[in-house]
Amino acid sequence: MLKDAKKRLVFALDVDSFDKAQALVEQLRDQVGLFKVGKQLFTRCGPRVVEMIRRQGCEVFLDLKYHDIPNTVAKAGVEACRLGVSMFNVHALGGLEMMQQTVKEVDAWCRIHGRTRPMMLAVTILTSSTEATLRGVGIDRPVMEMVTKLARLTKDAGFDGVVASPQEAPLIRAACGEDFAIVTPGVRPASAAMDDQKRVTTPAEAIAKGATHLVVGRPISAAENPAQAAQMILAEIAAALEP
Repeated sequence: MLKDAKKRLVFALDVDSFDKAQALVEQLRDQVGLFKVGKQLFTRCGPRVVEMIRRQGCEVFLDLKYHDIPNTVAKAGVEACRLGVSMFNVHALGGLEMMQQTVKEVDAWCRIHGRTRPMMLAVTILTSSTEATLRGVGIDRPVMEMVTKLARLTKDAGFDGVVASPQEAPLIRAACGEDFAIVTPGVRPASAAMDDQKRVTTPAEAIAKGATHLVVGRPISAAENPAQAAQMILAEIAAALEP
């Protein structure tokens, strides 16, 4: 059960240097299924940080949330494949055409080069957002309604799943079926601080609600012993997966 739990745990490698990233990968490679490389680290270090993680025998979630015209996002998706990442994401608010073209070009590139297609995800509504946040940008629909609508759009485009709050996971599961991936940030053990996340839950609750992968950052990286903190989260996930 711990092996299955490891596949589901994604560590947010939200640090500001290559050396810090490498140290955490070396500490956590036995506890973590994927290392998430986001905008800060990728902007600072570029593709070499992805290459370092892969050399350690680990998998990468490239969390750059592409959102642009369809051709630009599709080409970026192909470059993510060329880097060998196992998972990458876009913003679902980019629309159906943007996602469909990305699927088409990624599928074609992977077929030509004999690669397994990465898991392709779309962000619905950021876990730091509230309904007040949405109203501020002219979206008057409730968070729950927007998340469900964007998840359906993502599935219709041929993507594999979404990034969404675990609190919306049951609605997404009902709308998109059992084979749809739900990757959930905003996961905090009960003892951890919420930091800047607004919609959070514990690892066990997230699994129970239908999440397939859990993204955890500061509760691990800020711990006195990151590997031990990750191991405790793995144990909680494994317990939640028991029949």
